[in-house]
Amino acid sequence: MMRTLVRRATLAGAALTTALTTALLLAACGGGHDTMPGMHPGGTVPAGSAASGTAAFNGADVMFAQMMIPHHRQAVQMAALAGTRAADPEVKTLAAQIKAAQDPEIQTMTGWLSAWGKPAPTMSGGMDMGGMQHGGMPGMMSGADMARLEAASGKDFDKQFCTMMIAHHQGAITMAQDELRDGTNTDAKALAQQIITAQRAEIDTMNKILARL
Repeated sequence: MMRTLVRRATLAGAALTTALTTALLLAACGGGHDTMPGMHPGGTVPAGSAASGTAAFNGADVMFAQMMIPHHRQAVQMAALAGTRAADPEVKTLAAQIKAAQDPEIQTMTGWLSAWGKPAPTMSGGMDMGGMQHGGMPGMMSGADMARLEAASGKDFDKQFCTMMIAHHQGAITMAQDELRDGTNTDAKALAQQIITAQRAEIDTMNKILARL
């Protein structure tokens, strides 16, 4: 009799454990209201991430990213020179601001191209898988321009930097306006508008610096 009671108690405990486990699993999965960490309701990815670039896109979106990446890289190279060559504190501050803004944008656009299955520009400006060069990007400095800027220092550097960066920014704004007109990817268009707003403000700042130098 005692063995029978013990056996029944054991079986009842096992059944209870199984029921509780099942209930917990159903609660975790049920209702469709909970989401995985890092996901928004409905399974969407937070806007602005590289993965969100997998939304609808067209050729204009691809060209925007492929051209803006080397364009941004050159701006970052120009800004990096200011740390040791600029004399004006405001030029140094602005250069650091440009670098801090454009480095992450390069990473974002590179992530989009990867998600879209499209080649990204190499560090030399060419294209992975084909070696195609983007010619005629508005505002890009020539090799001679970059060499001249690199050789300058002090007030001369400050003037050259602002003059060149204004032209560079104007080119980026033109490219961003093309994206707003022709692109379809919402994140790419949002970045294009961000570039227009930020770089117009920086152009105003550089014009004021040039006026007092």
